[in-house]
Amino acid sequence: MSKLIIRPETEDDYRNTETLTREAFWNVYRPGCMEHYVLHCYRNDPAFVPELDLVMVLDGEMIGQVIYVRSEIVCDDGRRVPIMTFGPIGIAPAYKRQGYGKHLLDYSMEKAMELGAGALAISGNILFYGKSGFVPAKTKGVRYADDPEADYLLIRELEPGFLNGISGTYRDPAGYFVCETDPEGFAQYEATFPPKEKLHLPGQLF
Repeated sequence: MSKLIIRPETEDDYRNTETLTREAFWNVYRPGCMEHYVLHCYRNDPAFVPELDLVMVLDGEMIGQVIYVRSEIVCDDGRRVPIMTFGPIGIAPAYKRQGYGKHLLDYSMEKAMELGAGALAISGNILFYGKSGFVPAKTKGVRYADDPEADYLLIRELEPGFLNGISGTYRDPAGYFVCETDPEGFAQYEATFPPKEKLHLPGQLF
């Protein structure tokens, strides 16, 4: 019988986790990917939530990872409401579309709730995240700062009623843009991995 566990990432996992993330995202949203460098840098970011830095292991093989970071909603009345976001969340290519991603997400959201997170925001596909209770953020009064009409900014209350009366904007945490702010660092980091072909494919966002 297969043994599946979800556990905290350790320092010894770092390179394996980043390699898994690189494989999971390569050529998915853009030619190549940047998510592994985001993960590499985020562990030293003040917004990083170490308790929610998790890996999924199947029969001794790492097949998934997720990290969470603190974020906020800037309300129209000036309040700043702390929430969390997550990602990268990656599943090794051989194990995609088998339910492992949803299992990892649902498990990690339970842990986020235990840590007191009232809501989670994510930019993503409602067809996937809707299965875990996410809805378009604008239906809860939350607009994407860079695209107020965006349907792809999703949100989920972990605490019922947490977003009642909220009207405001959400902006992705700065750490997600490290590849744009430090392109030289990213290039040097990427050079430490085996070369892979970057492809322009249908459905990519960038």
